[in-house]
Amino acid sequence: MSQVSRFISKLTTTQKKFFAELVGTFLVVTFASGSVVIDVKLGGILGIPFIAFAPFIGVAICVYLFGKISMAHFNPAVTIGYLITGHLRKNLLAWYFGAEIIGALIASLFVKYAIGTEANLGANAPNYNFSLPFIFGIEVLASALLMAVIYAVVLTKGLRGFSGIAIGGIVGLDIFFFGLISGASMNPARSLAPALLSGYLGDLWIYCTAPFIGTSLVAFKLRRIINPKSVENS
Repeated sequence: MSQVSRFISKLTTTQKKFFAELVGTFLVVTFASGSVVIDVKLGGILGIPFIAFAPFIGVAICVYLFGKISMAHFNPAVTIGYLITGHLRKNLLAWYFGAEIIGALIASLFVKYAIGTEANLGANAPNYNFSLPFIFGIEVLASALLMAVIYAVVLTKGLRGFSGIAIGGIVGLDIFFFGLISGASMNPARSLAPALLSGYLGDLWIYCTAPFIGTSLVAFKLRRIINPKSVENS
């Protein structure tokens, strides 16, 4: 433990943010995609409540663990939202994106070799019983709701108190209500990693566009009233 503490103490602030985002994204993606794989392995008996509850727990834990270090993005779409409102400096964008993508890829490798390969490693998939515009719109909506709750927490609690429960809760609720329509990714890194490693790429474009649109819409709407100095500036 002392060796870990010494290692952390030698890191720069930017490096601490990078590793916080990497580890946080790893945990979030493992909970999110791993729950899908587990449910399929068990014949679907756990269902959408389990698939929604697991990411809720994962996100909540990571917000409490890393919120004070990196503001707990774990999601490139959230990172873009923070960039728009001035909570993230432009020179840190590559660090955050890199950490989130690497963390997600490691998570999918972990799922593949430790949990299973079912359901394309837990890759997001839309329900084409609905029209494509509706699916896309639902994914935009889910992502916008996530970003709105994050901003509400940042403005009122500054990632303290019930912040982890609130942010994890909206992730879980989005998945519970929208998962069977759009896949409810809300997170391009969470979708990218299992899709790449499983080769299930056909629907990836949805999750690499809609979440950015959703979070950006909220960020542009709120950036005039949000003061980045109200929380620790990243």
